[in-house]
Amino acid sequence: MESKNLGSLYTETFRKYWDLDLFSDYEGECLKFSDVAQSIHTLKTIFEKAGLQPGEKVAIYGRNSTNWAKVFLGTLAYGAVAVPVLPDFKADNVYHIVEHSEAKFLFAQKSLYNDIDHTKLKGIEGCIAIDDFSILECQKEELKALANEGKSLMVGEHVKKEDFFFAEKNPDELQILSYTSGSVGFSKGVMIPERSVYSNIVFAQENMPLRAKDRIVSLLPMAHVFGLAFEFLFPITMGCHTTFLTKTPSPKVLLKAFGEIKPHLIFFVPLILEKIYKKQLLPTLSKPIMKALLAIPGVNSILHKKIKDKLIDSFGGNFVEVIIGGAALSAEVETLLRKIKFPFTVGYGMTECGPLISYAPWNEIRKASAGKLVDRMEMRIESDDPHRIVGEIQVKGANVMLGYYKNDEANRNTFTADGWLKTGDLGVTDDDKFIYIKGRSKNMLLGSSGQNIYPEELEARLNNLPYIQECVVIQRNAKLTALVYPDFEAMKADGIDANSLESIMEQNRQSYNKQVASYEQLSKIEIVSEEFEKTPKRNIKRFLYT
Repeated sequence: MESKNLGSLYTETFRKYWDLDLFSDYEGECLKFSDVAQSIHTLKTIFEKAGLQPGEKVAIYGRNSTNWAKVFLGTLAYGAVAVPVLPDFKADNVYHIVEHSEAKFLFAQKSLYNDIDHTKLKGIEGCIAIDDFSILECQKEELKALANEGKSLMVGEHVKKEDFFFAEKNPDELQILSYTSGSVGFSKGVMIPERSVYSNIVFAQENMPLRAKDRIVSLLPMAHVFGLAFEFLFPITMGCHTTFLTKTPSPKVLLKAFGEIKPHLIFFVPLILEKIYKKQLLPTLSKPIMKALLAIPGVNSILHKKIKDKLIDSFGGNFVEVIIGGAALSAEVETLLRKIKFPFTVGYGMTECGPLISYAPWNEIRKASAGKLVDRMEMRIESDDPHRIVGEIQVKGANVMLGYYKNDEANRNTFTADGWLKTGDLGVTDDDKFIYIKGRSKNMLLGSSGQNIYPEELEARLNNLPYIQECVVIQRNAKLTALVYPDFEAMKADGIDANSLESIMEQNRQSYNKQVASYEQLSKIEIVSEEFEKTPKRNIKRFLYT
């Protein structure tokens, strides 16, 4: 029987794949669907005995792990609302999320919990350790009675396959309350309904290449909807085995994990792929002999195949495609990947759409696009000519959020009078509904003669110049300045002294200015001593620097 909602989908999935492998922590033990079902069943019992009502909130504060996954699924199975809290959030933001969401229970990783002031966690009736499910703090006698202090709560009656089930919700009922990192002040709570989660998963089932027993590496934070939806919730429904990285996804750690696990589908944010490109490929491609060989017809196709094969092998050699989302991909990186026919695609979305807005498989994606509008969604461009003149991308449909939790002002500013979600992104489209993103409307700069300048495009060029790790382009007195954090690691490896930085950056400025229009040229490069502060999607919080 075809499932009609998220609850029935997961009930059918667990019963169907009961004896297959489901989750592993990297270099840890493997759990089957039946093992995780037992934990979910026990959590449901704990919630019931502790007096939690369906629809009430459960906050989850920790890094990716099998236990994090159990808590999230247990919350959904019970009919409560999951409130993922990003482990990288500052303490004040954590206190705000817990109180603002009205969470009744908090599951926290001990190392993170020990670094915050517990007295500022308002409204919590019980706090449980994700690590071992022991009670950290408790105001409810019902919860205390379930286990002795310091002992795990995860001891419960065995559940039979035919008795295991997930609670079912109506399409517009709240499923996930996801707090995004706002541009100013505290994070906003995005109310993601059942229909949005279900629609995203069904689209992935119908369009993304996974089958039962395939392997996935979970490296993006599950407390953010991109990783949550596509490295976690979607693969479960296909009977896949997900390995949670549990470590910071540096290129070295990632490539080791990929080599061992050999995943069938890979999800990246652009920053990760661009770092691999810069560290692994660019040094070889920049050598004079390589540049000369790549200019020779026939020889270049052979070299392109060798580069492609090496890159595929470094990612485990077993995947169908790499899906990139969360931000724009550098044009230079995209151009190279297309030249070597690397199987990658770029999707587009936002937390407010749970997250998908557009996607196309790697063999259908169009150059410089962010994919094609997904099923059950509509789009319009606020422009006199949406095919040629850039305008704001606006959407409506099954994936769109209910709104921001307890934030009427933000809702008024985010939805149009006729009910369309204003994405804040600028772009154009074509006849086939492929989307071409030019930048964020709030980031756009105005040139001295009225030209629109999209700093993200300029930064993508700069980031591929020597010894630039990351940068932000700002406008001062009608002139453009780039704030640059140097790649000190690469400088050290090449024996470059820090005293040479200013002259290197001046050379970079001159080289960059030769490649761009006059109104996009830089008047100055300023060196900053610390990495830029970033959002959970690893986008720079540019409002702090403009």
